[in-house]
Amino acid sequence: MSKIKVKAGNVEIGAGAPVSVQSMLNTPAHDIQASVEQAKHLANAGCDIIRAAVPDKEAVALIPALKEAVSVPIVADIHFDYKLALECVAAGVDKIRINPGNIGSDDRVKAVADACRTHGVPIRIGVNSGSLEKSILAKYGHPTAQALCDSALYHASLLEKFDFTDIVLSMKSSSVPTTVKAYELAAERCDYPLHLGVTEAGTEYSGIIKSSAGIGSLLLHGIGDTIRISLTADPVREVTAGIELLKSIGLRSGGVHFVSCPTCGRTKIDLIGLAECVQTKLANVDKDITVAIMGCAVNGPGEAREADIGVAGGDGCGLIFRKGEILYKVPEDKIADALLDEINKL
Repeated sequence: MSKIKVKAGNVEIGAGAPVSVQSMLNTPAHDIQASVEQAKHLANAGCDIIRAAVPDKEAVALIPALKEAVSVPIVADIHFDYKLALECVAAGVDKIRINPGNIGSDDRVKAVADACRTHGVPIRIGVNSGSLEKSILAKYGHPTAQALCDSALYHASLLEKFDFTDIVLSMKSSSVPTTVKAYELAAERCDYPLHLGVTEAGTEYSGIIKSSAGIGSLLLHGIGDTIRISLTADPVREVTAGIELLKSIGLRSGGVHFVSCPTCGRTKIDLIGLAECVQTKLANVDKDITVAIMGCAVNGPGEAREADIGVAGGDGCGLIFRKGEILYKVPEDKIADALLDEINKL
């Protein structure tokens, strides 16, 4: 993890702070009501930081509306127009996403740096494979990991020139190996917090796989401080996936840890349907417990003995067990209700 810590609203990023999960509104920037409603859904899903596009002056009105509606820190996503950054800071935004090299002369960069410093607003520099400077592309030929890292550090140097170091860096590619290597290089060369993500990762299924491969491998090696799983899907799904990823690698606790076996020829109940049903019903349970849905006695109380509560499928029935101890047998159509009853007792 990074050595430098920044603070976006009430969320710390870097230097040992818990890894935070981000998402971005995909409602039209000028539709304040729809944006506020989506922000509330993201907040309820557990999103730690919410980003919103601010494409023009009219969209700045979105910032105070979001700040009033949710307690989650708000990031203004800005491209090219430094005045929008200044107006968002004045409107109370918690963080700015902007690339200093894209906003013009030094006096403009200094104006943004000074405003952010005065109001305690960090800046995320977001580099991706489609936005590299011509000089860097000419040097490397194409968007290599080194090119992404060089670009991010170049933009950071423009802020450092004015003694601004409340910086978060991201270097995203749609290629998982390129993304991973870029972040590895950045972690070696700077102490800034790193925002992890695989850009243009795809629809929900493929996007979660690509993002988990890239983000997960970096986090397991101690690289990364905040994440976004970018999906062509409802942003709430990004949050759900991000939280689940952090839980799966031991970086977040709380809520149900759900385990289930992949089924085999021994399975004599509809385990797939049962697992999907139980997981859906447990989506809003915040107890820190492990629930196991297992297909048969082989993978039941023995293999899942550490589960707080679970079921081992039989021939049209299920054995409900707790910590490896069998409690009772129930018919297949009563398994889900029995599990929920036992969970409520915990």
